[in-house]
Amino acid sequence: MIARAREPLIFEHSRPGRAARAQWPAASAEDERSAEHIPPALLRRRPAALPELSELDVVRHYTRLSQLNFSIDTHFYPLGSCTMKYNPKACNAAALLPEFLARHPLSPPELSQGFLACVYELQEMLKAITGMRGVALSPLAGAHGEFAGVAMIRAYHRSRGDPTRNEILVPQAAHGTNPATATMCGCVAREIPVDADGDVDLSALRAALGPRTAGIMLTNPSTLGVFERRIEEVARLVHAAGGLLYYDGANLNAILGKVRPGDMGFDVMHVNLHKTFSTPHGGGGPGAGPVGVAQRLLPFLPLPIVGRDGGPASAEGGGESESDDRGESDDRGEGQSVRYRWLDERDLPQSIGRLAGFGGNAGVLLRAYVYLRLLGREGLQRVAEFATLNANYLSARLQQVGYDAAYPRRRASHEFILTLRRQAQELGVTAMDVAKRLLDLGFHAPTTYFPLLISECLLIEPTETESKETLDAFVTAMTRILQEAREDPERLQRAPYTLPVRRLDDVHAARELDLAYRERRPQESSDAAAS
Repeated sequence: MIARAREPLIFEHSRPGRAARAQWPAASAEDERSAEHIPPALLRRRPAALPELSELDVVRHYTRLSQLNFSIDTHFYPLGSCTMKYNPKACNAAALLPEFLARHPLSPPELSQGFLACVYELQEMLKAITGMRGVALSPLAGAHGEFAGVAMIRAYHRSRGDPTRNEILVPQAAHGTNPATATMCGCVAREIPVDADGDVDLSALRAALGPRTAGIMLTNPSTLGVFERRIEEVARLVHAAGGLLYYDGANLNAILGKVRPGDMGFDVMHVNLHKTFSTPHGGGGPGAGPVGVAQRLLPFLPLPIVGRDGGPASAEGGGESESDDRGESDDRGEGQSVRYRWLDERDLPQSIGRLAGFGGNAGVLLRAYVYLRLLGREGLQRVAEFATLNANYLSARLQQVGYDAAYPRRRASHEFILTLRRQAQELGVTAMDVAKRLLDLGFHAPTTYFPLLISECLLIEPTETESKETLDAFVTAMTRILQEAREDPERLQRAPYTLPVRRLDDVHAARELDLAYRERRPQESSDAAAS
């Protein structure tokens, strides 16, 4: 197999005196005068060692680098618990309309009625989807939504004169951000084990509940890829002990239009718009993690929220207006004029406050709004049906060719876990070996080694947008890898072969990260190319 040549560093394209002068900023007289006040000890004695290239060289270099990336637009991307699915371009096009882009975030409500109407309707649709009574859109990511949720739980207990409730119960199968969020909010995280079939251990839960219990954070379906079958009993036990239930919305794709967290007994949740509702995910952002709350937490919602004056109902408190089963509000107002505005501290004096500048990531919110309008109620149900169908189909096919499911007695939700414990013991091949070899075969690897309680695991999520042909191609690649593991395990242990960078020592790279460029001598360059 021919290895792909290493793309030269941009410094290696550099030639003395070459530049894109048309792109240089013009220095003003004021800039020159400002430089005079810089202490001499802080001034450079020689120019910075920056590459010298033409504009065309720069464009081609970074375009070539972008073509080396795995992306959802070019590859099957089965990361578990992340839902990195295809995002319809129509949603992006609508969010980029000039009327939206030109709106300044400080524009008065009188000049923002169209945008505010869209945001208000998004709040209403998310209320209908989740079964919650109020929604705030300002949190900028899932973890940010978690922070808002736990902060509201603490504010609720304090408002009742019960400030000692500071324990957050976190099931073993929770996302890693859950215990971190609890700690950041000044709480103590207590882990609750799961049983052999992936459900919360009720006896351990009963033992952990007490007068210091503030709440429990869990995902349903969990990161084990299974639905918590005794969720109503969990809710009953936690509520009876005086605690509240927090729903991590990372796996919402699996239940859209089928069951709502509010109906399961949850008091607060976040929704990852950048995972479930057609907004780009990964790469550091931007994201959005709106929070929804039940009736008892309405006063504590973070600000701002879009409210509506006039029409058949008011949205004071972010949750008083009623919407139909589709989450669509009747804004006709029966002859009354409708006006949208930002609710502030005067409307919600018990709010936990403002967590972000302005009203959140407007472009992300608009993409989600358009996506929901395109899908409608029936479309939401198809999302859950296809996500679950794809996951169960892929799980069954991979078990047929020789892989082991971590929970073979359970039906998968929208994702599932394979364990390579047997292959590691018998063949010396690990989950990481399989993941690296998949890169050679044109597939991004699934999530590896998470959740932590399953050894040598791959967490696989095909999502609702992939075709049967794509899933079958993935099975073919996984079948080939398993055959190679039996015949030549050392080959897998050295993978990948076709990428510009071969297998790295991750621990060494993390502990001794070196990002400084130093010019190589000719012999060093040839040695690096050969390796």
